Amino acid sequence: MSDENKLLFGTGGTPHSSKSKSTAAGIERIAELGLGCMEVEFVYGANMTDQMAIEVGKLAKKLEVKLTAHAPYYINLNAHDEKKLIDSQKRLVQTARIAGLIGVEGVVFHPAFYLKDSPDETYKKVKSELKKTVESLRGEGIQTLLLAETTGKATQFGTLEEILKLSVEVDGVAPCIDFAHMHAKTGTNNSYSEFVHILNRTAERLGWHALEHLHIHLSGIKYGSKGELSHLDLKDSDLRYADLLLALKDLDVKGTVICESPNLEADALTLQQAFQSM
Repeated sequence: MSDENKLLFGTGGTPHSSKSKSTAAGIERIAELGLGCMEVEFVYGANMTDQMAIEVGKLAKKLEVKLTAHAPYYINLNAHDEKKLIDSQKRLVQTARIAGLIGVEGVVFHPAFYLKDSPDETYKKVKSELKKTVESLRGEGIQTLLLAETTGKATQFGTLEEILKLSVEVDGVAPCIDFAHMHAKTGTNNSYSEFVHILNRTAERLGWHALEHLHIHLSGIKYGSKGELSHLDLKDSDLRYADLLLALKDLDVKGTVICESPNLEADALTLQQAFQSM
């Protein structure tokens, strides 16, 4: 069965049990563990050389490990400071360039902070800036998708509806649904019916094909009144991940599930095994 007909499970970054912290060692360890994907973490900067990116892509293809990528945290497409705005776009474009050389289909990013702006004002600014970013990428012949992530803090732009609207209105943008973030931000979104609603809403807005190529982030999560505080191992959290896996199974979702728990590969394997046993 090809990757296109599966839901793949993997880690956000190189597994802890890898021989080294290198991306190549991570890919090799993912294959050894029997997992299907890995997110290359460029969260502190996309500093990989072009040659290394090409080699990483070849290795992943050889070992049949699907790769995704995560752009730097330092992105705010609603920045009021012009330099911060330009730097945000540069970081996103640079990550997409490297990801394109690797052969990655999509780059996950946290779009923005509201600052003191209204959600509507923030949306308009983010949409405008993203259109410029995509135009810049396409001008260079880079087809990498930008995966806007649902965010976990009250101060962050990135509700499900905001992300889905961006994905509809900006060509080249698609969602990364982080179920842990959504639970942390709302205190709800933690039952089978709510998970099904999220998936159905995604399909309603983007078409059912969106569920055939869905990018998902998942972990345990610690949260408070203002949302996300930190990631947790699944066993230490209240996230009802078994209900989520059942919803993914029942709706025949395909794509990638990236585990971001501190206990990376152990929780990724837990998720994969639980899903495959259903």
